Amino acid sequence: MIAGGTVRDAAPAIRRRAPAKINLFLHVVGRRADGFHQLDSLVAFTDYGDDLTVAPASDISLAIDGPFARDLPAGGDNLVLRAARLLQAECGVTAGARIRLTKNLPVASGIGGGSADGAAALAALTQLWQSRVSPERLADLALQLGADLPVCLAGCASFVGGIGEKIDPAPPMADLDILLVNPLVPLPTIEVFRRRANGPDSARFGAPGRWQGAVATAEALCARLADCRNDLTEAALGLVPQIAEVVARLERQPGCRLARLSGSGATCFGLFADNAAARAAAAAVLKEKPEWWAVATKLRLSRSDELPD
Repeated sequence: MIAGGTVRDAAPAIRRRAPAKINLFLHVVGRRADGFHQLDSLVAFTDYGDDLTVAPASDISLAIDGPFARDLPAGGDNLVLRAARLLQAECGVTAGARIRLTKNLPVASGIGGGSADGAAALAALTQLWQSRVSPERLADLALQLGADLPVCLAGCASFVGGIGEKIDPAPPMADLDILLVNPLVPLPTIEVFRRRANGPDSARFGAPGRWQGAVATAEALCARLADCRNDLTEAALGLVPQIAEVVARLERQPGCRLARLSGSGATCFGLFADNAAARAAAAAVLKEKPEWWAVATKLRLSRSDELPD
C-alpha cells in the first residue's frame, strides 16, 4: 500500500465465496423496546453460494452476473457497494475497487445472500486495501449494514443471539448434506417480522434452543434439531403459502431426516443421510416442479477457520 491508502496497480484480484446462510432453528425469545425481535438461532453455512471478486481500480464499481443477476440492482443501495463505501470511509482509503458479484442465490430468500455478499465485500476489500482494521471493528461495521452481516463475516457455525450481534461459536458438530429449495417467490425479511409483530404470535416468545457439548453424528444432530423450530414459519406461510408445499415435498423425499423453513424464507431445507440422497431428491423435486430452485450441497458444521473458495 502506498501513501494515502491507494493500491498498487499490480495488486492481484481477490476472490471470496459468499455462502448461503442456514438458520437450522430460529427461536424468537423476546422483543426490545425499539421493536426489534430478539432471537436465538443456530446458523451454519453451505459450500454453495455467491462469488465475489475485487480488483484494484481508481474508483468503486460493481458488476453483477449469474442466474439471479436480473433480480438484484447494482445501484447505491446494494449491500456490496454500501460495505465498500463504509470501509473506505472508516479506513481513509482513497483507492477504489472493481467488484464483480456472481449471484447464484435467489434474492430475498431467507438464506442471507445479500448479507453474505456484504460480509464477503468487507473481508475482500480489507485484504485488497491492506486496511488496518481490527476484527472487532470490522464486526461493528458489519452490524451497521445489517443484523445478519456479523455472523456472515465470522463465517462459521454459530449460535446467534440478540438481533444478530451476539455470536458464540457453536460446539463441534457433524457436517450434513442439505437440499435447499425455493419456490422463487421473493419474501422480504422485514415483511415477515412485521406480520409476526402484528399477528397472534406477537406476544408469544420461546426459550433459547442452544446447547453445550459436541454432537458427533448426523443422527444425533437431527434429533436435537427436531426439538427446535422456526418461529417465523407461520408469518412466512401467511405471505407465501407455497412454503407448506415445499416442506411437504422435502419430507417425502427418501433419506430426508428433517425439513424446515430457513430464516424468514421462502427457502426451505432438507437434511439428508448422504450426498447421493440429497442430489436424488433435488432431481426429483425439479422434475415435479421445474419452475422452482433446488440445490444439493454440504452444510459445514465442523469447526473450520475457512470456507471453501
